[in-house]
Amino acid sequence: MSFLHSLPCCGYRFLSIVFISAPHLTLVVMIYLSLVTVRLTTSCLSMQPFPNMSQLSAALGGLSGVPELEVEALRPVNLLQERNLLPHRPLDAPEPNLNADLKKANCSPDTFRCTLTNIPQTQALLNKARLPLGLLLHPFRDLAQLPVITSSTIVRCRSCRTYINPFVSFLDQRRWKCSLCYRVNDVPDEFMYNPVTRSYGEPHKRPEVQNSTVEFIASSDYMLRPPQPAVYLFVLDVSHNAVDAGYLDVFCQTLLENLDKMPGDTRTRVGFISFNSTIHFYNLHESLSQPQMLVVSDIDDIFIPTHDSLLVNLKESRALVRVLLTSLPGMFSQTRETHSALGPALQAAYKLMSSTGGRVSVFQTQLPTLGAGLLQSREDPNQRSSTKGVQHLGPATDFYKKLALDCSGQQIGVDLFLLSSQYSDLASLACVSKYSAGSIFYYPSLHHVHNPAQLDKFQKDLERYLTRKIGFEAVMRIRCTKGLSIHTFHGNFFVRSTDLLSLANVNPDSGFAVQMSIEESMADTSLACFQAALLYTSSKGKRRIRVHTLCLPVVSQLSDVYAGADVQAITCLLANMAIDRSISSSLSDARDALVNAVVDSLSAYKNTVSNLQQSGLIAPAALCLFPLYVLALLKQKALRTGTSTKLDERVFAMCEFKSQPLQQIMRTVHPDLYRLDTISDQGALHLNDCIVPQPHLLHLTAEKLTREGAFLMDCGSVFYLWIGKFCNEMFIRDVLGCPNHASIPPNMTQIPELETPLSERLRALLAWLQDSRTFSSTLHIVKDDASAKTSFFQHLVEDRSESAFSYYEFLLHIQQQMSK
Repeated sequence: MSFLHSLPCCGYRFLSIVFISAPHLTLVVMIYLSLVTVRLTTSCLSMQPFPNMSQLSAALGGLSGVPELEVEALRPVNLLQERNLLPHRPLDAPEPNLNADLKKANCSPDTFRCTLTNIPQTQALLNKARLPLGLLLHPFRDLAQLPVITSSTIVRCRSCRTYINPFVSFLDQRRWKCSLCYRVNDVPDEFMYNPVTRSYGEPHKRPEVQNSTVEFIASSDYMLRPPQPAVYLFVLDVSHNAVDAGYLDVFCQTLLENLDKMPGDTRTRVGFISFNSTIHFYNLHESLSQPQMLVVSDIDDIFIPTHDSLLVNLKESRALVRVLLTSLPGMFSQTRETHSALGPALQAAYKLMSSTGGRVSVFQTQLPTLGAGLLQSREDPNQRSSTKGVQHLGPATDFYKKLALDCSGQQIGVDLFLLSSQYSDLASLACVSKYSAGSIFYYPSLHHVHNPAQLDKFQKDLERYLTRKIGFEAVMRIRCTKGLSIHTFHGNFFVRSTDLLSLANVNPDSGFAVQMSIEESMADTSLACFQAALLYTSSKGKRRIRVHTLCLPVVSQLSDVYAGADVQAITCLLANMAIDRSISSSLSDARDALVNAVVDSLSAYKNTVSNLQQSGLIAPAALCLFPLYVLALLKQKALRTGTSTKLDERVFAMCEFKSQPLQQIMRTVHPDLYRLDTISDQGALHLNDCIVPQPHLLHLTAEKLTREGAFLMDCGSVFYLWIGKFCNEMFIRDVLGCPNHASIPPNMTQIPELETPLSERLRALLAWLQDSRTFSSTLHIVKDDASAKTSFFQHLVEDRSESAFSYYEFLLHIQQQMSK
């Protein structure tokens, strides 16, 4: 059974569809049949190519209504014969088939993306395509440009409360029609003035109507209480395990260095709690000469020893905060306390923060062993490689979820940093962040001596975390055109109502996904609109509303639905659905559903394009990477079987899929691989007096590697630079500063700043790749003969592993399933 069978209200069944289509698609198929002769051999070289775009354009010359991109998206691809399907550069989002003005005004796909850029008119048409309909959002991402609108009147539809946007229509200067519910609204007098051009009488030129992403400064109408200050509480594990790992020194030093860079204003407040078998509070009142530690040993009845000096104004108590951070690591350096009362520490944090709301940052290094929320090991190491079901993917207790919901109600977000080499039951602990709109970070082998690379990653992540933008007491509502409905959300939040998410905190690194269905026919409209509105309090205490609006065409032909398929968005939505299925049902069910999603969509396409009598496994060009991406998904830690995978690592990978934006998910699922020792300046970018090479993407298979080369793999959070054993010594010398392969030191984590053209170009390439994301990525330089190369080779998803198909075997499996 695939996911599409499981969608509520959809009634998916397997259909053998006889295609009675628009004339132009039938013509496209006939053109292919007349221009293409396929020789039935397994060699890609022996296959005559499909017609190119110029041939197709010439053949379709009289059909001006068929956009060239859509013709290309529908090109039949024989997956068993066309093996080099990756584009030269990372895949871009497909462009919706809109007129030039709407395209220009539309929301960036980096912010708002739909699995289908052509929206089916009806649910029946969507069912025939066998593809999921949903949205992927990155609503609070860092933006280089953001129109900020200060106006006493925020113009919204009186009926559905949609914010005015570029896709409304003005009937005249005084009336506008909503793009979602079609209600006609009056234009307020104030809206007649354009603050940008300083002219009057052109409401259609206002910035709200010219930009699909805008931010409003909200009035008191959007406040239930005065905007809260930025409040940060740090909850620190100081058990022997924590001290031995060495994270406390890095935490204190990094916070000291970034204390003045944390978002906030003169009202910013900060506090600290530490814990082992007891709970320690810190009095930081400005009148004191030294911080005071207050110890609460009764963990079964937690109370706050004093209410006015544990969360202090950072500006007024800065000196005491610095003293505490300087002395904290030494205070516990000799501890032999091995217990962890995490639950009581979180209860204390909740009581301390309830009156204000804010962000709680929890640092935990082991399984909680005392007090409320204590946990016991549920992992059987002998089952890590099981090909059968994986147990204990869900929480062992509802304590952490209940606490998270209490926190969410008081506008408290909880972020979890788990720094543990031992099993800590992340499946249970993660709930405290999932339901309070928090973030989860995991460092499974962090140790200041044994794993300095992971400590370095922790330091970089922490620096980003402390200084990144933050929104407090937020809610997000998603609206869509009449006829469409939302039925499932994915991400870290609390669902307050059918279309409203409660986000105690919101950060620029979090993504969300939404599943949708079509409840009513949209035959009366040619466009569908989606709007996400995020209401939040900035770290400066301003109430703001960030609004994103996406517009997509509505289509009546199945061919158009396939032509508009966004294969990366589909993959990410299916990944979210698979994680839910693995927890609610079983991992094997989730894996079967992913395979069936490929089988169903390619079967529907094959049965639909009935004139295409071609043997092999055929996919439209828009979906030609779909089987590859699904195979890559099946080999991820979150979903793989038969490969040793620690339970906490599996659960963390699941959490990542549910909370990351699309670009990060795709780099994790299918990393980008480049050859570096042969790079040239051909096609290079010239940015800020730097030459940034643009090497071609390579398929993720050992066939593309050679021991004479050097290869860069971009996995999102980590870069691997693999140096072949017989790599050119000049390359090794010019880039790494080492005379030969044997002299490359182990655990090398950066490219030296050498004054050689090659070093400068490679460092420019890495910097350019890093700039395309908001988080820090670590670099691992891997020698061909090093044991560390296992971590590099496990990402070669097209190759066969002990328990998983190669890409070619997977295609044969799909073909076999389709023929049943």
